[in-house]
Amino acid sequence: MGQGKLHGHKISLLDAFSNPAHNMAMAKSTLTDIPLAERMRPGTLEEFVGQEHLVGPGRLLQQLFDQGRIPSLLLWGPPGSGKTTLATILASRVTAEFIFFSAVLSGVKEIRKIVEEARKRQEAGQSTILFVDEIHRFNKSQQDAFLPHVESGLLVLIGATTENPSFHVIAPLLSRCQVLVLNPLEPQHIKILVQRALSDPRGLGHLQLTIEEEALDLLARAADGDCRRALNCLETAATLVSRGEKKGSTTQAQDSISLELVEEALQHRALRYDTGGEEHYNLISAMHKSLRDSDPDGAMYWTARMLEAGEDPLYIARRLIRFASEDIGNADPQALQVALNCREAYHMLGTPEGELALLQAVAYLATAPKSNAIYRAQKLLKRDIRKTGSLPVPMHLRNAPTGLMRDLGYGSGYQYAHDRPDGLVDQEHLPDRLQGTVYYDPSNRGYEAIIRDRLLKWRKILKQRAQTHAKKK
Repeated sequence: MGQGKLHGHKISLLDAFSNPAHNMAMAKSTLTDIPLAERMRPGTLEEFVGQEHLVGPGRLLQQLFDQGRIPSLLLWGPPGSGKTTLATILASRVTAEFIFFSAVLSGVKEIRKIVEEARKRQEAGQSTILFVDEIHRFNKSQQDAFLPHVESGLLVLIGATTENPSFHVIAPLLSRCQVLVLNPLEPQHIKILVQRALSDPRGLGHLQLTIEEEALDLLARAADGDCRRALNCLETAATLVSRGEKKGSTTQAQDSISLELVEEALQHRALRYDTGGEEHYNLISAMHKSLRDSDPDGAMYWTARMLEAGEDPLYIARRLIRFASEDIGNADPQALQVALNCREAYHMLGTPEGELALLQAVAYLATAPKSNAIYRAQKLLKRDIRKTGSLPVPMHLRNAPTGLMRDLGYGSGYQYAHDRPDGLVDQEHLPDRLQGTVYYDPSNRGYEAIIRDRLLKWRKILKQRAQTHAKKK
């Protein structure tokens, strides 16, 4: 087992917890100054959570670890997916000096120094692993500086990047490294890491905290695949619990992190709009509902009442713009343009002439065909996005301008619609987990009736084509 260095300091954080008696003392002293995400960094592949396609039994990194052989690698994945952790775990398996190198803080001068030291180690029979964090930040000349040393084997390069290496790593260096793609962690992975942090003495175990199921669900979703974000939020929530203890007069056997505390830590609660002036909200509600019910008289009355009461006309115009999309949408695509024009007209004319433009728009919107299909689609979209996080784009929809991306399957199987006589192709355009979901369900009113008929016709053609294709098979 080799000992590596992080910015010149030996990797000894995990060793500090080998003695249980030492754990509590450390947790209450120097380790409390280290962020929770760093304290909980796994030290073995057995502790590592997620990326099963790389670290599962028989998978590439597991085999490399078992063999004690580390080739030059590029770890490409989103923040908090485990790039640095995997690099340090791999480095611990071989007898090599592990150098942590930040592409943000260091340059060619530091590279030369590392190369000189690596030569001395090589003469002494020891290899050097250079971990370059955020390697995409290196410019071409910086990458050129250590290219020959990677090529010669003097340095084993492990680069970590959140950006596509095809665009940010020079081709000669890219060809000498194996690219490993890391995925965002799934909510179940985040939950495991959070529960571990609550019970482990390296983390918050000394606080004896639990977390409510709803709070854990929210935290796992809000992390959006980033374990660091989840643990940072957990640490903040734990601090809020501690502050609550100090304010309380009784001692609890075990404190729980509630949904409210996680919301507070995430700052995800929607801030309420100004609650003063109830009549303001009553009048705007009456105008909106009159518009929705296609009553131009009621809608114009409440608009005039607000104007007479001194309401900001531009606020009314903004509400009309919202209404045009929320309650009319594609039933009358012209409605949005009318609402935008009325705002521009008032902005140009002012009071009182500009108020006529507002009333004209109100009359138009009230008498336009109505549909809330766009509004309903937005609700469904937000629900699914918050529930599923950053789902990957299907491979056939991805662009593939580089050889690496084509080798990884980008663009494979894509059907070009213009190649079909009718312009229709039968391919999925949603992430795999959302296949078949319908978000836009147009009404049978106004122009949306035409859109609805068009979509039904297209779906019928594609269904018939699929059935014919199935029979041929």
